[in-house]
Amino acid sequence: MRTQSQAPTLVFASVTYHMAKVLSDKIDLSCRISATFVTKRLLQIYIMRRDVFQAIADPTRRQIIGLLSQKTLTLNGVAENFEVSRPAISKHIKILTECGLIVIRQQGRERFCEANLGKLKEVSDWAEQYRLFWSKKLDALESFLATEVQTRKNQH
Repeated sequence: MRTQSQAPTLVFASVTYHMAKVLSDKIDLSCRISATFVTKRLLQIYIMRRDVFQAIADPTRRQIIGLLSQKTLTLNGVAENFEVSRPAISKHIKILTECGLIVIRQQGRERFCEANLGKLKEVSDWAEQYRLFWSKKLDALESFLATEVQTRKNQH
């Protein structure tokens, strides 16, 4: 599900794609293929950039999520906790908002940021498959080592 801030870009990409299709009978095949490819590729890049995994890949964004998981803060309140510029924090906040990891609520003149930790379930589900894999491997190693220790005790 896309956020409202993503809607204009997605609509633009969709309109651009459909315009390329409508104009396709008026331009030659190579231009038509190029226009369609570029439009689809731009849309793919945009969607990939706003992935939850991309958002948590950056340590500053992970710190922002951790900070907002404890309490709701204004944009300035978030920025005060970091030694980077306010515009840099705003860019991080924008990416986190577009991914759905935080929600910005307007209250009077202030904008408050709240964590939406439900979106991290996607990351948790992905990591769970590897936890199960490694648990089985480590259990097998534990059994093997116990057998080896018992075998060596019996030999002595």
